[in-house]
Amino acid sequence: MIKELKECRKDFAFFGQSEENKANEGLVYFDNAATTQRPECVISAIADFYRHSNANPLRGLYALSVRATDMYEEARHTVARFLNASEDCQIVFTRNASESLNLVAYSWAMNNLGEGDEIVVSCMEHHSNLLPWQMAARAKGAKIVFLECGDDGVIPDAEWKGKINRRTKLVAITHVSNVFGITNPVKEIAAHAHAVGNGGNGAVVVVDGAQSAPHMKVDVQDIGADFFALSAHKLCGPMGIGVLYGRKPLLEDMPPFLRGGEMIEYVTREDATYAELPHKFEAGTVNAAGAVGLAAAIDYITEIGLDRIEENDNHLARLLMEGLSSIPHLHVIGNPDPARHCGIVTFTVDGVHPHDIASLLDGEHIAIRAGHHCAQPLMQKLGVGSTARASLYFYNTEEEVACFVEKLGKVRNWMGL
Repeated sequence: MIKELKECRKDFAFFGQSEENKANEGLVYFDNAATTQRPECVISAIADFYRHSNANPLRGLYALSVRATDMYEEARHTVARFLNASEDCQIVFTRNASESLNLVAYSWAMNNLGEGDEIVVSCMEHHSNLLPWQMAARAKGAKIVFLECGDDGVIPDAEWKGKINRRTKLVAITHVSNVFGITNPVKEIAAHAHAVGNGGNGAVVVVDGAQSAPHMKVDVQDIGADFFALSAHKLCGPMGIGVLYGRKPLLEDMPPFLRGGEMIEYVTREDATYAELPHKFEAGTVNAAGAVGLAAAIDYITEIGLDRIEENDNHLARLLMEGLSSIPHLHVIGNPDPARHCGIVTFTVDGVHPHDIASLLDGEHIAIRAGHHCAQPLMQKLGVGSTARASLYFYNTEEEVACFVEKLGKVRNWMGL
């Protein structure tokens, strides 16, 4: 299986050793949690749209515009099938997962939260799944309650069973942490929130799926997500396109997030009526080429098989963590089980700032992330200002892992320690 996945690298011009791509020759790219590379089929899908089908979708009655519209809506169907949404209209295209989460905050939370309501979030949330709820809580007089995790990244059952209660109106939780790589029990949390939240009427559950959708099969109906957000660029798709899945009754009751062209049904000087789902949330000229590129990316990783991708992520994470365990003064953040990292391994090295680690490795043609990873409350809990993070994907190789471990083992020596 691993050998077969290594063949996928040939689909990525980024890794090619052509004259025009000399800068990337031999590059070890371990920053996939930030953004992934794109296979040629995705780049071609975007280019082909602009070459042959470029027109403003949803507006023209001529054949070219109709074709562009059909391609845009077919991309929506591909996403719906990928997430197992029951209807295509439950899929709203946005710019990214951050915009998707903000859409829920402005359109649902600002119209449904009240004084004394509680919003439950985990301590490991990306800022994009925290700041919108802080905004809504301040505006509506609601309270934010944090689910705490242990040093292993696991949120104990007692945390969410105790803190999600009748006062809970909304639960916002990451499916996979971008720091720990841990997969949270969102299905169990959602079931509990629906049973006891909001005075027994059920709290709304928002799942940040930016790190889970690229690495594992996601069934939004099975996990019980009321809303689910993802970004295309983290699953081999283009930047500038994201997705919000929402349960239809909730989306139907929500006012538009943005107002302008195409999201209307009828406008007078005094008022407007809005288009049906999902178009009332997609104001202005849409990113049709991005949607087409996202659909191509989904088809590509689906053909590879998300089960195989998940297995390979765990395999490489195990090799990586075994290698790191031999390096003195290095500390892996989170769970000791590589299978609970989703290909994300975050670490510190005694006496070496994470930014220096990243800079020194960059000199060795290795790309990793260093910083607070847009998760500063978690960094504060861990007692560190920042960490280094290596994040793997299916096109990475065992040889790259070995190279990374070898070079990382020399960092303290390079720093004169």
